[in-house]
Amino acid sequence: MSDSKIVLENLLNRRLSIIVKGDKMIKGTLKGFDNHLNVLLTDAEEIKDKTESRKLGTIIIRGDSITYIQEAE
Repeated sequence: MSDSKIVLENLLNRRLSIIVKGDKMIKGTLKGFDNHLNVLLTDAEEIKDKTESRKLGTIIIRGDSITYIQEAE
């Protein structure tokens, strides 16, 4: 198993902040991922700034569009 998959395995069911191409931030709860590092998030929302967000619900983010992942604060 690759290092990336091990990290994601340890983050399952935790709230994450994910930066995708275009410098967009998406926060959500990691429910799954696959071999291409596509991720399934629930309760996802796009964060536009500290006071504005947009609810997205359950989404899949393509692994090749992800630039950074961390556990949300």
